[in-house]
Amino acid sequence: MAAIGGQESNVSRAARFSESCPCSLGEKKPGTDITFPRSYKNILMLVGPGTSTRMIYHGLKNKLPIARVIMEEPVPRKEFLQRRIKKLGWRKVLGQILFKLLVVRYLKAASKARVQEIMQEFGLDDSPIDPDLVSYVPSVNSEETISLLMQFNPDVILVNGTRIISRKVLKSVPAVFINTHTGITPLYRGVHGAYWALVGRNPQACGVTVHLVDAGIDTGSILEQAVIQPTPRDNFTTYPLLQIAAALPLIHRAISFALEGSVRTQPAPEGRSALWSHPTLVEYLWNRLRFGVK
Repeated sequence: MAAIGGQESNVSRAARFSESCPCSLGEKKPGTDITFPRSYKNILMLVGPGTSTRMIYHGLKNKLPIARVIMEEPVPRKEFLQRRIKKLGWRKVLGQILFKLLVVRYLKAASKARVQEIMQEFGLDDSPIDPDLVSYVPSVNSEETISLLMQFNPDVILVNGTRIISRKVLKSVPAVFINTHTGITPLYRGVHGAYWALVGRNPQACGVTVHLVDAGIDTGSILEQAVIQPTPRDNFTTYPLLQIAAALPLIHRAISFALEGSVRTQPAPEGRSALWSHPTLVEYLWNRLRFGVK
């Protein structure tokens, strides 16, 4: 597992990855777009809307030939809450809502300078994706999605921020599905893996995973992993930015190997597999007071 931080920054690692990557798919001249060999135009992104999707796209678009971005619509809020209450109970969901309203809103406002610092340091770009490249579908598991996948017939599909993908979709095309997870699997499946690793006094598992996609929740075989090292200025809202920065060179390498027909998996780290959810307001305040985790 690579360690991201210390004397060598994520940016320098990304540059070194780019130089040593098994397939350099194009060269860029100032003021021009990259052109790729026709035979390599076979990568799709299958994504949900959001900041991480935009940052991953912009971080890879000049390194890999992304032919299309298929974006699903978000789950309706009422349906989302009903599902979560059924799974977790209304008390826990209420606590999560209060955490988001009271704590996350404050952390975002207080972290604006740190966010800009991270984005500048690692060259992260949150601007909109070119609308001509985006196809919208009601769900990642819809017939419209399957039709688009079959139309483009990609070799690699990069997944980010979607619903759990059905077996029917996974089997619709002979492609390698690769996902980025903001946590070290299988220890921190679900959401907010960096936060929960720090709460668990497990900083060596505070990181990011690039893995193959199966029908489970972050259970696919591991391709790449890296650890991040948050600073005292970081918190719940900035950990994901550090994870995206660490993930970009890993995604590039994993896709490049896949395009050459060489999917390389690695053993999972030792520990109990667990599925994590959003903290409640009480959980967050307790963890901050007890462990100092922001």
